[in-house]
Amino acid sequence: MKYVALLRGINVGGNNVLPMKALAAMFESAGCRDVRTYIQSGNVVFSAPAAVVRKLSDAITKAIEKRFGFRVPVVIRTSEELARTIRENPFLKTGADEKAFHVYFLAALPETKSIAGLDPNRSTPDVFHVREREIYLHLPNGMGRSKLTNAYFDSRLATVSTARNWTTVRKLLAMMEAEDAQP
Repeated sequence: MKYVALLRGINVGGNNVLPMKALAAMFESAGCRDVRTYIQSGNVVFSAPAAVVRKLSDAITKAIEKRFGFRVPVVIRTSEELARTIRENPFLKTGADEKAFHVYFLAALPETKSIAGLDPNRSTPDVFHVREREIYLHLPNGMGRSKLTNAYFDSRLATVSTARNWTTVRKLLAMMEAEDAQP
């Protein structure tokens, strides 16, 4: 089974500096195979038995804290879940510029009442749609100008989120599918 681990806040603005080579080694030490990273912001594609994956988020968070001194949330998705995330993006049907698409990946399924409490007008013209453990965003003015932040969603939905732009989401799935196609 192929998975992607999405780490939050790695190598952003000179903070939480973590070399990708060291990160890959941590995944290998935890029992993962075929480990590959993508760009410097904490994206790891790998294979692993289900028993390893069940403990992996916590194990990687602890290994990073022990070695580098900071805590990093780790959100994991299967290749099937990532493919569904791409297929079910509600903004694809609108014809909007895909460069304005982002996805927040949630660590846990939020409660329906928490989702209902989100303010759809918090950051106009930005719009969002929550589907299970993903929040799809269309941010015409960019992520940096939006009030739809990790802190906002984490506090309202009582979970942890990590964001990726649409290009990265698509690239990660392509990496996972390319590895699946290898003999």
